[in-house]
Amino acid sequence: MTRDIATGAELPDDAIQRIVFVTEGVHVYGIPPISSNKGFSAANWTSPTQPTAQEIFTARLRVIETSVDASIKVDAVLEDPNTGDLFAAAPYIHPAVVQQANDSSRFFAVRVEGEGGMKATLGIGFEDRSPALDFNIALSEARKVLGFEAGSAAASGRGTDAPSSGVQDSKQDFSLKEGQKIHIQLGGKSRTVTSGNSSTKQDDAAALFSIAPPPGAGKGPGQIAPPPTVQGKSAQELGFDDGEFGEFQ
Repeated sequence: MTRDIATGAELPDDAIQRIVFVTEGVHVYGIPPISSNKGFSAANWTSPTQPTAQEIFTARLRVIETSVDASIKVDAVLEDPNTGDLFAAAPYIHPAVVQQANDSSRFFAVRVEGEGGMKATLGIGFEDRSPALDFNIALSEARKVLGFEAGSAAASGRGTDAPSSGVQDSKQDFSLKEGQKIHIQLGGKSRTVTSGNSSTKQDDAAALFSIAPPPGAGKGPGQIAPPPTVQGKSAQELGFDDGEFGEFQ
């Protein structure tokens, strides 16, 4: 019996699943919300002195293509490398679901979905450049199949009902982040407005709690080992291969 890798729902007998990418040793981070329109900066996540992200655990990452009738979907899933249990799934419904960090080719921000459609953003980091490159290639091929790129088979009307690249999620977020200020000049009087907690940040926090905690190595059912404390460790201590900040400039 074939099941949907992201939801666990049973699939029809004629469903076809294909693994287009798999690797182990992927570091998963709980990262802060994006703070600018420039994208995600991984240097802040792993700074030896003041890291802004905490490593949750080390996972297996798979990208799986599922075909049912004329419909095709792609999911990126993070799993326990020992048991294969699902930790988090990211349905690849738009290119913005996976964003490469703006300062490293080995780090990505991944938008995962939990039960009830709640969403959260996790950071992932590869120990070597080679699997990170292969991951990027797999996503590039997925974009062609799903019709996200001009000239692809799906974009020409063949083979999938995936949304087009013009969906609203692609729009940049120009809303004020928490703590940001804007000066307004009205009738010769100046007023400063400071933003409060944004609903997006609250949704992200709630969604993180909706994701099952990472499986503990060597623990029995129902027992979860606390996540390791990695703050303050250097990139070399975490197994990274290219200096204190990797490729960070």
